[in-house]
Amino acid sequence: MRFKGVIFDLDGTLLDTLEDIADSMNTVLKTFNYPTHSLEKYKILVGMGMKNLVTNALPDIARDEASIEKAFKMMFEEYNHRWDKKTKLYPGIEDLLNNLSSKNIKLAVLSNKIDSITQLIFKKYLYKWEFVAVFGERKGIPRKPDPYSLLEIAKIMELRPEEIVLLGDSGTDMTAANNANMYGVGALWGFRLEEELLLHGAKATVKRPMDLFTLFEK
Repeated sequence: MRFKGVIFDLDGTLLDTLEDIADSMNTVLKTFNYPTHSLEKYKILVGMGMKNLVTNALPDIARDEASIEKAFKMMFEEYNHRWDKKTKLYPGIEDLLNNLSSKNIKLAVLSNKIDSITQLIFKKYLYKWEFVAVFGERKGIPRKPDPYSLLEIAKIMELRPEEIVLLGDSGTDMTAANNANMYGVGALWGFRLEEELLLHGAKATVKRPMDLFTLFEK
């Protein structure tokens, strides 16, 4: 078997978290009487960490350092209270994880979401399966597309990078996979379009979670 491990992105890949993120950020924006954004806009804003989300959601007039920091603190607090209100596993994810586990495929999560919130979400929605590592954005550690954390997980898995599939829904994920010499697969049920995934080097795309399992049946 060529592939022996899978590293999953979290938002837009394993879990549909978009509404909780959007509701939290829009609550912050309303506090300042700033314009809010649609769910479609948040599909573009997410993926590069909460600080970047906040910065890009704010109007141009409010992107000074002090305003960003104040809005970021408010967003962190708001999302900490709201992260599980509408979030849910995507259809088919449970079957995919069950089947991968049955073949003893090693599993891990790497998200650009703040690590403390990543751990909360993991414990509520993904506790039934064994993951060898679950990392969010950690202080002092570069985010995806930097390969640092992917290669760290490869060592924990005791696998070569080329034996690992990275499943994600953004160009950031696909670039990270290529930077780490892993096999990047784009999840078409997520937040971004297939064009973005292919442009950033996706080796394959899948329309449904169980489509990924075909890589492990060969």
